[in-house]
Amino acid sequence: MEEPKRRFGDRRDGRRIRGLDPMHIFMPYLLPNRADCEAFISEQIDLTEMMRYLEEKNAANPDEKYTFFHVIAAAMVRTLALRPRMNRFIAGRRIYERDRISVAFVAKKKFSDDGHESLIFLDFGKDATLETVHNRILEEVGGARRGKVDNSTNFMGILGKLPRFLLRFVMWLLRTLDFYGKAPYFLIKEDPDFASVFISNLGSIKLNAAYHHLNNWGTNSVFVVIGERHKAPVYDETGHAQIRDVLDIGITLDERIADGYYYAKTIKLLKRLLQDPSLLERPVEELSADE
Repeated sequence: MEEPKRRFGDRRDGRRIRGLDPMHIFMPYLLPNRADCEAFISEQIDLTEMMRYLEEKNAANPDEKYTFFHVIAAAMVRTLALRPRMNRFIAGRRIYERDRISVAFVAKKKFSDDGHESLIFLDFGKDATLETVHNRILEEVGGARRGKVDNSTNFMGILGKLPRFLLRFVMWLLRTLDFYGKAPYFLIKEDPDFASVFISNLGSIKLNAAYHHLNNWGTNSVFVVIGERHKAPVYDETGHAQIRDVLDIGITLDERIADGYYYAKTIKLLKRLLQDPSLLERPVEELSADE
């Protein structure tokens, strides 16, 4: 799909939103730091249908298995495609919206105390399906574990060798350039802090989901933490409970990019996709954010 032509005032990584109401125009001035504008939402996902779906999916493809992480990442991509305000960010006191949807996460090369970590940054179109997300994640994680080094880690390694006073100057310069949308694109195009959504899979290391802060560096407005699968009572419409497998998810949002009503409908859509992953196989045009 052809991207719309950029206009004066747009950034390389986003297009300026014009015609905003006065409150959203003033919010970045009243609350300039992203980390001061966090809204935290905790949700528990009933895994009954997802586990059944993954069992059937992996029976036909045992060598490249689909996991909870693949489904959650794909559900986030689809949610941002259908709820585009969630793909907005604030930089230089202005609100922008990305044309693409990006997902970032940390992949540990070996599960040990000394195992190195690699930062993964994946870019998707709005029509990405579960299969698209699954294949890209397997490809990138496999490359990282085979020794591929990401550009962000390389650059941090170079800067880390500078004297402190010089490193402080470089970071001031980068922040100033980013304020005006002029930061070198090769530095930020794979920086996880510039992703649409940053996902932390704590369940893979046997930890529960919890709050995670946003960062003032970068443009990331959505941070998702995935917990460990466990048993919990799930209540039906009549108030009866059944013990089922569930997953806790913590979502931290920049409250300045949308209002509470928009967030509520977004979370409702995300839960619907997670509890019926087959929807992630359908073209985005066949789904509605209001179903």
